[in-house]
Order: sequence, then C-alpha cells, then structure tokens
Amino acid sequence: MKKVLLAMTIALCLTGATKAQTVAVTGATIIDGNGGTPIRDGVIVINDKRITAVGPRSSVSVPAGAQEIRVNGKYVLPGLMDANVHLIHWMNWDHIEFLARYENQLEPLIEEAAQTSLKYGVTTVFDSMGPLRPLMRVRDRINKGEVIGSRMYVAGNIVGFRAVFDIDSIRSASIPFQERYNKMFEENMGPDLAWMTPEQVKEETRKYIALGIDFLKYGVTGDGFPINSEIGQSAVLRFSPEQQRAMIEECHKAGIIVQTHQSSIESLREALETGVDMVQHGSHTGPTPMPESTLQMFLSKKVYSGIQTNTQRKTKLQLEHAQHEFPPDPLRAQSIRVQHENEVRMIKAGVPMLLATDAGVNDPDIYASRSDYQKLDWMLVLGEGHYLWMRAMVEQGMTPMTVIQSATKNIAAAYHKLDQMGTLEPGKFADLIVVDADPLQDIENMRKLSLVMKEGKVIDTKALPLNPILTSEAAKNPGLVRMK
Repeated sequence: MKKVLLAMTIALCLTGATKAQTVAVTGATIIDGNGGTPIRDGVIVINDKRITAVGPRSSVSVPAGAQEIRVNGKYVLPGLMDANVHLIHWMNWDHIEFLARYENQLEPLIEEAAQTSLKYGVTTVFDSMGPLRPLMRVRDRINKGEVIGSRMYVAGNIVGFRAVFDIDSIRSASIPFQERYNKMFEENMGPDLAWMTPEQVKEETRKYIALGIDFLKYGVTGDGFPINSEIGQSAVLRFSPEQQRAMIEECHKAGIIVQTHQSSIESLREALETGVDMVQHGSHTGPTPMPESTLQMFLSKKVYSGIQTNTQRKTKLQLEHAQHEFPPDPLRAQSIRVQHENEVRMIKAGVPMLLATDAGVNDPDIYASRSDYQKLDWMLVLGEGHYLWMRAMVEQGMTPMTVIQSATKNIAAAYHKLDQMGTLEPGKFADLIVVDADPLQDIENMRKLSLVMKEGKVIDTKALPLNPILTSEAAKNPGLVRMK
C-alpha cells in the first residue's frame, strides 16, 4: 500500500509540477549531510528550486496548498555528488572503433551519461577530463533546463596530458583524424605546456579559463611510463613547482579551484606544497607509503582528496594476480598494498575525502573485452561505481555518516559550492534522494533508491536515459553497426 501511495504521489508531482511552486516532503527521517543526529518524522519545504524550511514536523508545518510527497518510514538525504567522472569515458577513447563510430555524437553521449548518473541519485557531477566544448554545451543546456541530467561542472583536458593520440598510436588512424581529436581535447593545454616558462604557462592558463571551465585539473605526474596500466600510476614529474604555482595563481585569481592528477609520493608532496585545493588519487603513491609529514600536510593545508578505492575482494584479487601472473610483478603488488594502507591511515587521520569514482558509461564492446576479474566490483561504471565506493570505504573503517558526507557536503565544500548544495538546508538547491532503509545501519541501503529530486522536481528515473546509445539494447549486441 505504501508503495502504491508513493507512486501516486510522484505521479501527481510530475503532472502538476507546472501548477504548484511549493512542495513538502514529509514523514521520512532526514539525514541532512551535516553529520548531526537525523531528524525523525521530518519535513522539507521547497519553493521553486530551493529549500525554504527543514525540520521535524513539530516545528515545520506544511504550507497551505503545498503539494505533499509522503515518504513515511523512509530516509531523505542530499542529492549525491561524484567528484571525478568522465562523461566521455577515457577507457572508450583508448579504442579506435569508438572514436570513429562516435566522432559526431559526443554531445548525445555526454547527455546519456549525465542522465545515467542522475538515474542513480547523483544529482551533481564534476567531469575532470574530457572534450571541453562538447561538455560545456551539454552543461549549459542542462543549466537552462533544455536537457535533463545531473548538474555538470567541467574542467576539460587534464592540463599537460596527451589528449587521445600520441606518437605510439601514429599508425592507428589518419593524421587529420588524430589532429581533430587531439585539438578538441587539448585546447592548447596539452604536453607542449611543459616546455614553457612559468609566465607563458600563466598566459595559456588565462586563455583556457576564458573558454569557460569550471575548475582546472593538471597533471603533476605524466600519463606515460606507468607502473601498471590497470592502476595507472606514474612517477614521471611533468611540471616544475614554478609552473604549477603559475597555474594555481591564475586560477585563484579567476575564482576557480585547482586540482591535480598525481600518482607518486613526490608528486603528491609537490601538489600539496604548491597550494592546490584538491588532489585526485590521493592514496596512490606507488610502492612508497605516504610519509607522516605528507599526511599531516593534508590536514594543515586543508586539502581535499578524491579517492579511487577498491572493495576488499577486489584488492585481494588484484594482489593474487600481481603475485601469480608470469612473470610476477612485485612492484605492482606493493603499490596495491600501499594504496590500501594509505587509505586506512587517511581515514583514521581525518583527511577530508571525496567520493570520486573515475566512472563513465562504457562502450559494450569495450566492456566485454575486459576479463571477469577486471569486471568484478569495477568502480568505473556510472550508476554502480558510487555504491561500490561507499562499501569499500566502510570496509576500510569509514563510518556510514562520513561516507555520506564524502558524497555530499565534502564535495560541495571542496569545489566551493557549499552555499548552493551539499546539505539539506534553507536556501540551497532542492536536490535530494529518498532510500527505503537506514543507510547509517548498513551503507548498502543506499542502493534502495525510491525517489530522486533535482531542483525541486521529482525525476522519472525509469525513463532515463532518454536517448540510450551506449546503454541501448542494440549497442549490447556486438557486431551491429551503430553509426547514425
């Protein structure tokens, strides 16, 4: 009966959204994202796109004429966020058939990915590497209400990285094809930047900011010479500290945050010392454990860390493969152990950590080429990755409440958006999710999603994505031509 009532209420909300501006979500336990005691029998009042009141029914009344969504016995949380996604996924663009097939469909693919993340309760995503202009165009359409999808913030290319093609792939495609893709991704902020003086780097950064990026991400380490392609670690330093400071100074002057890709202990130290706001892959330090001095620098400088983690069973499998493959790879095995140990220490120390999956929508042909071992608990899949992240972090000692904050409030704070989102408080966007059981008792209850709301509107999650391409049934049948 309760499910029927909820379905009817949602239907009313959807059909009457243009008539009623005030909505009240009632009856649930509210976990507002601030970390305090949950509010039993709570009421959230929403006017237009924003929250106007939050509290227990005893202190917050439902306004006369408000559209009421009764979710008795359920749990309301802030809309989830992902601090590191790739709406055009990097695993896809490593394959020539994907690039050729979808060269003129990047924006529909981005829309599909943004709708896939919204379907699973991720109302805001931060895309930290991808084709800038297509991403910005979809971002702007979503912001204008022309297209449904997770709210998007985009960085474009990881500054200093190769785009799609490098010298090793010179024979895999025609030169004009390669140049088109590289130009679209790099926007003059690719590997050539490393040859420039700090002043020249500053000037190029200024031009890049003017294109309309929401934040900047640069590579302290390069994207070549990895220890292992599966964990993507490298110890090659790409930029000098002076070049890094030039980028950071220009971004802070423009009011945007700076984050890094780094994957060695020295690149992490450099990033923290030069003044970045956030690091991705903060626990990836190769085979060298994080020194206590670096751990303390996270805390003293109040730097946020996106974490790409693994569940316990995935870590166990990774170690088994590294130790038993031929020839054995002890360096890789040590790096896997160190990553896990770093994460446990960071949790215990209280480093502010962010849910950051690195996920996207994978081409079915490419996904099918992965081994069963690689697919197990694979965090790189939008819609599944954030649930696996939550499980993994609880396994490593993080409390469910801190996990929730790492997926909401912490991310909003790290990106300087906490005045707009991240918690359920008056004045903020009415982004929220409803789950059927208490996630503080079992973080797996986050999967029991029964309602998603973005900016005060209930989302018809079953209808998403509206234009399935990679997620379509046709795309799941290998060999079919999917050109349009």
